[in-house]
Amino acid sequence: MIFFTIAFGLKAQFNESPILNLENEDKKLLNWGYYLGLNQYGFKIDYKTNDGIYIQEGKSTGFNVGLIGELRLNDYFDLRIEPGLYYTQRDLGFPNFSNENDFLREIKSTYIHIPLLLKASTKRLGNFKPYIVGGLSTSFNLSSDENSREDNSTGTFRMTTNTNYCEIGFGIDFYLYYFKFSPSIRGVFALTDELVPDADPNSPWTGNINSLKTRAVFINFTFE
Repeated sequence: MIFFTIAFGLKAQFNESPILNLENEDKKLLNWGYYLGLNQYGFKIDYKTNDGIYIQEGKSTGFNVGLIGELRLNDYFDLRIEPGLYYTQRDLGFPNFSNENDFLREIKSTYIHIPLLLKASTKRLGNFKPYIVGGLSTSFNLSSDENSREDNSTGTFRMTTNTNYCEIGFGIDFYLYYFKFSPSIRGVFALTDELVPDADPNSPWTGNINSLKTRAVFINFTFE
């Protein structure tokens, strides 16, 4: 039912003279909502030496769910905080191994992700309004194994628990009859190295990695 309402409402937004929905929605000092979405995480890997052996990376689609708090600054700018829970998995393959137990590392991550963003919108055009968004964020990886004494020699690929990022994206606010619906896409770039190296400095898994940083794409559907 909710998807039928969204589809019908979006079709009505592009009429030449639409009836304005939620006319006072953007005049409130504080606004609240929630979002559901999809993500795809990957890594930017920098190597210490160019020895011809590169880690193979496999990506999968995860999902996001979270809340929104928005502070109105003026007609065009809003400050937003969007704490959420993000689930994802990345697979790393190490081609110097033929044994699958040593070759493959499945990195399953559960993040508490907290971005602080500045949203810059255009003037409202009928019942929709494009915007861009950007800012900084931090995350806590509940599956990092940072403090584990085990490492890749026993099958555990370790990452830091806390990571900082910059984010930039764009989206469109659609003003429907009962609520505001906003699809958006965002690029996320880690600012800090996330690798916890193995105890052996010559480890065949981490010995040649200089830094390992997340790169991700978020597609969120917001309801306010």
